Amino acid sequence: MRRKKAKKIAILPDPKFNDIQVTKFVNNLMLDGKKSLAFRIFYNAIDMVGEKVEGATGLETWKKALENITPPVEVKSRRIGGATFQIPTPVRDSRKESLAMKWLISFSRKRNEKTMAQKLAFEVISASKEEGAAYKKKEDTLRMAEANKAFSHFRF
Repeated sequence: MRRKKAKKIAILPDPKFNDIQVTKFVNNLMLDGKKSLAFRIFYNAIDMVGEKVEGATGLETWKKALENITPPVEVKSRRIGGATFQIPTPVRDSRKESLAMKWLISFSRKRNEKTMAQKLAFEVISASKEEGAAYKKKEDTLRMAEANKAFSHFRF
């Protein structure tokens, strides 16, 4: 490796739940540097989730949803002798977390509800029940890795 490793930036916990994972999620949710708006959307979504789901708080449901859509393996393309193979590789912990967050946010944005808080809330609820588009993305990733298991000896 020619370059030195990038320094990890310390992320401060969010003001309401005092959780670093929430801040990382809000940073991914944020558009055009509008962090206060992103926090407002997230907190409204968590409040909606708390009202809709019985037996658990909104934050617990959100963490369960993230856990449900976190991929253990992914496929990476590798060119060997003129052919491109999809090689299943295990995912690093930090990448697992960021993939799950990005999938949840991107599929929330594609939903048909009225506000972003509602979109996010309903995607969190469906992901916590192991349904919805973000969970389907995880299942598709696992299926691709399973189908290409024969090429795992080409691992990087």
